[in-house]
Amino acid sequence: MADKILNKLYIKVWRQKNSKSQGAFETYELTNVSQGSSFLEMLDILNDQLIREGNDPVAFDHDCREGICGMCSLYINGKAHGPDTEITTCQLHMRKFDEGQTITIEPWRAGAFPVIKDLIVNRNAFEEIQQAGGYVSVGTGGVPDGNAIPIGQDDAEEAMDAAACIGCGACVATCKNSSAMLFVSAKVSQFAKLPQGKVEGKRRAKSMVAKMDELGFGGCTNTGACEIACPKAISISNIARLNREYLCAKLSD
Repeated sequence: MADKILNKLYIKVWRQKNSKSQGAFETYELTNVSQGSSFLEMLDILNDQLIREGNDPVAFDHDCREGICGMCSLYINGKAHGPDTEITTCQLHMRKFDEGQTITIEPWRAGAFPVIKDLIVNRNAFEEIQQAGGYVSVGTGGVPDGNAIPIGQDDAEEAMDAAACIGCGACVATCKNSSAMLFVSAKVSQFAKLPQGKVEGKRRAKSMVAKMDELGFGGCTNTGACEIACPKAISISNIARLNREYLCAKLSD
């Protein structure tokens, strides 16, 4: 069955020249968009139209367009990554929208993610948190055989589920407090469940939480909005694990 054509759409998009400028919404009319197009392809079409008209294209982040890189961080009609669930913006298709609909597109709204231009925000804060402890630096010698360190299936699966976090920031953008607890807990959990990560476990939890607080992210009030918005369905049970790891690390000081 062929995809339908949306003959008319109204794209209400946030335009902001740079981080110091005052931004505002601008609305553009777009015609003849296939419902088989991805959301980012629709933005490509819009930008082609703007360029032909002699206007500046809308700046937005994208890279892999396969739901892996986490760069396509857009707030669409009041929802992170749009109306579909467990997908990134690049995996969202125009069949989720109707003829004549107004689509409102915003950047992430969080103090720790300042707007660079239009729909692009600076998410370096996540990189700084990761650098504070989201890695294993113990000396391991040569590369061991894949089955040399026994790991229970449940632990392995939980670690892999946590490692699925792509750091897109949807959890922060959705949280009323702009908390990064889901992101940090996922990065802590992916190591906390594995023997390779336990050597630095105490330092990791303390360092990453301290960096998160330093960068101005809000506190977690356990509303669960972050889990709902997460394109990789990262569980808030990881936040409980992070709290345990952090408390144990502080008590052992």
